[in-house]
Amino acid sequence: MPPRAWGALSTILFGLMVLAWGGNYLFVRIGELYVDPLWLATLRASVGAAGIGAFLALRPGTAPLSARDARDAALLGIPNTAVFLGLWFVAAPAVAPGETAVIVYTFPLWVALVSPSLLGLGLGRRHWLAIAVGFAGVVLVSEPWSAGIGGDRLVPFVELLAAAVSWAVATVLFQRRFEPAVLPRANGVQLLGGAAALAVAAIALGDVRGSFAAPGLWISVVWLGLFGTAFAYGVWFHLLRTVHAPALSAYSFLVPLTTLALSAALFGERLSLVQLLGVVLVLSGIFLVGSSRFTVVRRPSRSSKET
Repeated sequence: MPPRAWGALSTILFGLMVLAWGGNYLFVRIGELYVDPLWLATLRASVGAAGIGAFLALRPGTAPLSARDARDAALLGIPNTAVFLGLWFVAAPAVAPGETAVIVYTFPLWVALVSPSLLGLGLGRRHWLAIAVGFAGVVLVSEPWSAGIGGDRLVPFVELLAAAVSWAVATVLFQRRFEPAVLPRANGVQLLGGAAALAVAAIALGDVRGSFAAPGLWISVVWLGLFGTAFAYGVWFHLLRTVHAPALSAYSFLVPLTTLALSAALFGERLSLVQLLGVVLVLSGIFLVGSSRFTVVRRPSRSSKET
């Protein structure tokens, strides 16, 4: 089905997806009250993979994966899920949810930066302007000249930026490696691969002590795994088949905006005027990147030999 303009159903689904992803940042903070961050990341990826598997089992028409496809998807789950979620969840206790979402959602800016080398896409002036504006906003949000980014907050901010880079590179590699028809199944397999890697990391580095039976933990896990992963990604891939991709990317700035609003209402998160200006710049950069057209410089092969 060729992409078309937004319809009423697409708008509703997109709104629910934004709510799911925006709420993830708050439920990470809640879940980490009960268990180690690496264990929480493992639970999210595992429950998300199970949710996607159940959805695909009820929808038999999706394209199957070959053994080579499954292998490559599982390997891409290491940067796309294990490294991304691991760094994000480890950094989350030291950074407020709204700030965390703004830094993680520099993701589209990193995608633009790596697309020329990995996808053969050329960047125009509008892209470079968006990247400059977005990263100027990151500087203002982090306020490196103040005590706020020093000490205990410097490492978490670097971890969040590294998480965004890992997510961006893995996403571009995913697009390069897989045809659209197999993306839903490939996404489920990469979550499994990421969950396995996270489990190894949690066993080796995490703290097994925690309240694993606490209702609050499992409320968080259900949101993160089922609503914030299985449902949200299912909506994302559905919308990619029915709505122009640039429109989806351009409005991804609504996710950190949603997190900021929820965190202010529920956790009392407040930003300084300088940080608010930084947020505006980051969100503007995301919108500019998403609404700008890339030029095709070369067409990289989708052969599995490249991964």
